[in-house]
Amino acid sequence: MQRPFTRGLYRAFAACAALAGAFSGTPSSAQGDLLVAPTRIILDGRRGTEVILSNVGSDEATYRIGLELRRMTEDGDLVDVEEADANEVEKAAMSMIRYAPRRITLPPGQPQAVRISARPGADIPDGEYRVHMSFRAIPTPRPVTEAAEKAEGIQINLIPIYGVTIPIIVRNGRIEATVAINNPQVVTGENGPELRLAMSRSGESSTYGELRVVRPGSSEPVFMARGVAIYSEVDERRMQFPLSAEQAAQMKGQLRFEYREMPEAGGRVIASVETVLG
Repeated sequence: MQRPFTRGLYRAFAACAALAGAFSGTPSSAQGDLLVAPTRIILDGRRGTEVILSNVGSDEATYRIGLELRRMTEDGDLVDVEEADANEVEKAAMSMIRYAPRRITLPPGQPQAVRISARPGADIPDGEYRVHMSFRAIPTPRPVTEAAEKAEGIQINLIPIYGVTIPIIVRNGRIEATVAINNPQVVTGENGPELRLAMSRSGESSTYGELRVVRPGSSEPVFMARGVAIYSEVDERRMQFPLSAEQAAQMKGQLRFEYREMPEAGGRVIASVETVLG
């Protein structure tokens, strides 16, 4: 049964759907015919939240919803972690998340909600706990065609399974993080100019925001990367971003590198550094 939507959820979904086709830092993600909003959830109390799913295709689709563990590497990659290899923090994260439903069938154009909450134990240590929620398409069975029945030998029909994953972060107690931007430089990579730098992080919390490069006296960035995350298991993240020839030419002289919270989170400066690039 479809759960009724509040007026606020309808407005939020309509805004995300309208922006789904644009490449920007909007709080929505699309894969195949599935649209998910928001794409990042933070829970810092016992109050739950909802994720809105919508099938933007023309056919009914069914999705399986589950939880996964992933760890970030120093290069920013997310690697899967089997539950048997999980550490105590990861096991605690898996055990505290509650969600429903676990399988959902979406008619075209009909948004539905997945309810999410966290129940940390009373004696759980202060800290940050994270899982990833996955939404995996379940392929629709297809009848065997007459041509396939008459064909000789073995035939294999490969059906891609589309899915979306989003992080769910639970923050328990008072936790903080500090970040420093180290050694920014423009270099020539295999496919052209690149911006390379590292960010060191300390504390119990992850960080998430946008990297901006601005020239003195200008508020318009010459370069910006949105959705830059440094998870709590990483002390330093190494980053590289491709640059256009115009961007590379502008990244000379006095520059200010800023790592800020996303605008919708307030835009606070997390870390900054001024440097001169040749």
